[in-house]
Amino acid sequence: MPLNVTQILIGSRLAAGAMTPGTEIALHIDQALLQDVLGVMVMLELEALGIDRIRIPIAAQYVDHNLLETDNLNEEEHLFLRSSCHRFGVWYSRPGNGISHPVHMQRFGKPGDTLIGSDSHTAAAGSLGMFAFGAGGIDVAMVLSGEPAHLSMPAVFGIRLTNELPAWVSAKDIILEMLRRHGLEGGFGRVLEYYGPGVATLSAMDRHVIANMGAELGATTSVFPSDERTREFLRSVGRENDWKPISAEPGATYDVHDEIDLSKLEPLIARPHSPANVVPVREIAGAEVYQTYIGSSANPGFRDFAMSAAMIKGRHAHDRVSFDINPSSNRTLQALIKGGQLTELVAAGARVHQPGCNGCIGMGQAPAAGRISLRTVPRNFPGRSGTREDSVYLCSPETATASAITGVISDPRDLQQRIECPDEQKITNPRSAPNR
Repeated sequence: MPLNVTQILIGSRLAAGAMTPGTEIALHIDQALLQDVLGVMVMLELEALGIDRIRIPIAAQYVDHNLLETDNLNEEEHLFLRSSCHRFGVWYSRPGNGISHPVHMQRFGKPGDTLIGSDSHTAAAGSLGMFAFGAGGIDVAMVLSGEPAHLSMPAVFGIRLTNELPAWVSAKDIILEMLRRHGLEGGFGRVLEYYGPGVATLSAMDRHVIANMGAELGATTSVFPSDERTREFLRSVGRENDWKPISAEPGATYDVHDEIDLSKLEPLIARPHSPANVVPVREIAGAEVYQTYIGSSANPGFRDFAMSAAMIKGRHAHDRVSFDINPSSNRTLQALIKGGQLTELVAAGARVHQPGCNGCIGMGQAPAAGRISLRTVPRNFPGRSGTREDSVYLCSPETATASAITGVISDPRDLQQRIECPDEQKITNPRSAPNR
């Protein structure tokens, strides 16, 4: 029977069980990532297990959540995690290096590998043809000690993508369309597998946007094939040798199916207080905006910041709007500096924050109570922003930037007479991006 990408990935690492949806399986794990909130717990669990060194090929500890050093506690946590990494043989990503998901993608992402992480958005690595999923601290610790990961075999939800996105519409609108159609439980017990001719029109970082927010549908993970766009990304970060092609076998089938014609999509926005409360931007255009926030693990690519810079070049954010720029990694920040995009953003009134999760999890950048904040983050549940009575909307960088310029929720297509849509090819894979 022909296999889809999910079955190929799971089958290559299957330690126990059969690929029958709903039954328990065990997987050999190649990589692990830890974020600092659960990382301390994992390190203490490794000590309790009596482990001297980790027993999988790659594990990395990222300091991306607890970055605000308003007292001594976060800095002391960082020192503990650093010393624990030296002890157990784990890579240490220091504060300011960036958000775990895009940094891990840049440094360690490898088609065909399995990845477990102490964060629900670990699934973002599926953008590179990996089988990646989030788990609790004890599960990650057991994997680091050499045990396989245990999970329920998911059903495979195939989403066929056709054609290509029109101007002013981006990857964020694809995953918002999935949330509009299927809600917060549409992926429960399933892997979201994207295939079809439209996939080739999406860069690896576009796919990251989609795979990241598969968590908001409740999916076990999301996967994409590993193709020439995957190879292009790995070449851009100096790791082309890690590339290999992975695609569904001819005639492969899916347990559940849907299809999205990319050319029919329009700018979408999720209203408070759910990522699934999605409507067209034009339906609510005109409401006053007080903050726009670009960045986070859900829109972490150079392209997302460069698009914003190109749109606002020579203009200025509305004086009522806090125009927040949240670089996702040190590497991306360097590329924005080198390419001049950061200068354009700052000149337009942007407030630039250190690479990390920051406002996405309520660590700073909290909006005013009851005032609209447009964000490219993955979640808008009540209070997540750090403000109990917040009013957070989820949207694309294009919509957020257009709204920062006008001061009201704006469909970026309505600005096309005043703002030329930037050339996507010029801002997706910058030659100026550092490769070290």
